[in-house]
Amino acid sequence: MTDPGQTTTDATPAGGGSEDGPAEQGAPLLIPGETCWRLERATRFAVFVDAAGYFATLKQAVLRAERRVLFIGWDFDPRIRLDPLGGGRPEDDRLGAVLEQAVEANPELEIKVLQWDLGMLRALGRGLQPIVLLDRRAPDRLTLAVDTHHPVGGAHHQKIVVIDDCLAFAGGIDVTADRWDTPEHADVNPHRRRPAGRGEGRPTGPWHDATSMMTGPAARAVAELARERWESGTGERLEPLTGERECWPAAIEPLFTDVDVAVSRTRPEHGGTELVHEIELLWLATIAAARRSVYVESQYFANPRIAAAIAERLREPDGPEFVVVNPRVADGWLSEKAMGTARALALEVLREADAHDRFRLYTPVTEQREDVYVHAKVTVVDDRLLRLGSSNLNNRSMGLDTECDLAVEAVAGRPGAEQVAAVITGFRDQLLAEHLGRSPAEVAAAIAETGSLVQGIERLRRPTGRSLALFEPPELNPVDRSLAESEALDPEKTPDRWRRVERFFARRRRSRVRA
Repeated sequence: MTDPGQTTTDATPAGGGSEDGPAEQGAPLLIPGETCWRLERATRFAVFVDAAGYFATLKQAVLRAERRVLFIGWDFDPRIRLDPLGGGRPEDDRLGAVLEQAVEANPELEIKVLQWDLGMLRALGRGLQPIVLLDRRAPDRLTLAVDTHHPVGGAHHQKIVVIDDCLAFAGGIDVTADRWDTPEHADVNPHRRRPAGRGEGRPTGPWHDATSMMTGPAARAVAELARERWESGTGERLEPLTGERECWPAAIEPLFTDVDVAVSRTRPEHGGTELVHEIELLWLATIAAARRSVYVESQYFANPRIAAAIAERLREPDGPEFVVVNPRVADGWLSEKAMGTARALALEVLREADAHDRFRLYTPVTEQREDVYVHAKVTVVDDRLLRLGSSNLNNRSMGLDTECDLAVEAVAGRPGAEQVAAVITGFRDQLLAEHLGRSPAEVAAAIAETGSLVQGIERLRRPTGRSLALFEPPELNPVDRSLAESEALDPEKTPDRWRRVERFFARRRRSRVRA
């Protein structure tokens, strides 16, 4: 690893630096050119937990857009309602109608949507007619494109929306069906229903997700990434928009102001482009650098390299705790066959390594103990790093799919680090409070009194009502075990950098202890 600003190559440790040189105390996790692509200042940065607030804010941002709205997504459904809690006619609240309203009201506005090609096939299977996207009175200003620029078996998996290059949304929430929910995750919610088409009106289950919103240079960096993806998918080059304007939604309270935000990517080797695996390197750095705890929310827990790295830290007598929140079962038979079996295999490795009782994998349940589906991709490391994005803890997110993650770090000794650290810890406690049916103050108190993230959660867990349930993996039959071990459905696509990353951050952990 190297310090920020140094030129690196993939041939050096995780890419760079000497493995035996002196360590710097407090070296950051976010290093441009290695664990992230860019590190840019956000004038404001917010996080939406669950889609209700995000969709409502997105609707207003689209209607206020002046020049361009760019959607980059794994899936997209113009039939969904954006703000069912806001009143008004349902037909006016549907995404397709909102896009049409926006271009009709503003002749200077263009809206472009890029969707993964197999995602479109899935949409057609749900009964979606793509023509509803196109405003026949302004077809050149409301455009749907299908993204085929990915390797065989890969997916375009980023979830980005950019408004006028000044407001950017990026994270884990697809602008599509089945995502809308509130943090209450009620067992029955009349607004959680399938849109028009096959299964119209069918109730959908509780869904937990997260995304971010930002302004400033960080938003412009995300806008540049979105324009690059549009060009790779369509061949059309979009010029950056010039001119500054205040585009932050006044009703939204930012989580951070004037904070550096890292953009990390996965980009597969394809069509002449080189492999980029900053997201995987950041995962490895996260595990290697953690001192007290790592809290993870992810749709999957199926990456054997990450599991092995966690196992190594669990074997340390004074290593960190790891808490993972997953859905109980993956969405779809094939996903469960691929990801569920890989998770069971990973948990076997961790169970053997966890001699000091510092690992837990939980699944959230509702008041009536029904499953909450976890689609969020969030990580909190100590009081140091908050990360969220589109990547999952599986092999394909590290090297086969196209991904975008964002991260904020409190670097010790830098101005404002203590305040950033407090916000990061508070956000983790907010997430746990949602899952446990408790208040953030109760979560913070339990962790402080026990001196342990794991034991704090165990103190607050309940056998009835809304809570976190301890996950027990099923026994693998010989066929499933063979499938998981072969990685046939989720192959590794990246070089292994764990040892280099671990050595780099192990020296920094030791220097911090000595200091």
